[in-house]
Amino acid sequence: MNIEYIGRNFQVDERVRKYVEEKLQKVTKFLEEPIEARLIMDVEKHRHIAELHVSHRLGVLQATEETDGQLMTDAIHRVIETIAEQARRSRKKLVDKRRRGDRNGQRWPIEVLDRESVTAGSTPRIVQSSHLQIKPMTIEEAALQLEDSEQGFVVFRDSTSDRLSVLYKRKDDNYGLIAPEF
Repeated sequence: MNIEYIGRNFQVDERVRKYVEEKLQKVTKFLEEPIEARLIMDVEKHRHIAELHVSHRLGVLQATEETDGQLMTDAIHRVIETIAEQARRSRKKLVDKRRRGDRNGQRWPIEVLDRESVTAGSTPRIVQSSHLQIKPMTIEEAALQLEDSEQGFVVFRDSTSDRLSVLYKRKDDNYGLIAPEF
């Protein structure tokens, strides 16, 4: 991450630089590399103004905060919190958009068969039938969904490789991952 500091009627010292870098590290988890940030700090009489522009691969975030009679670090803290909230909302919107996309209506039928009808050599008898919607998610998200699921598996589209995968719970309480390679 590249950070540019501009001080208008304000001397930017090492303490301010460290404070900004520390605070912006928490925001970077919501942003895509490369990240460029420009912080403009301005002092006018009793007003401290901090203006932050952050550009990353997926867009630009901007915020301006002003404090009266307080320290510049308060204005910087408030502007970084505003940017963090914008980044959280932007990231959530992107993830929700991916999950909402039904990927050409991909749904798999799930049928529960009667055990005796399969072993007897006759036509399998369907006890229960439903459909499983396949959502794009990461392996970590699939593991969290598997924890909450009553079924012993989760079928998902891996968002990193865009391949169909199955995560299942093994008898030894570990997880198994079936990810075909084409």
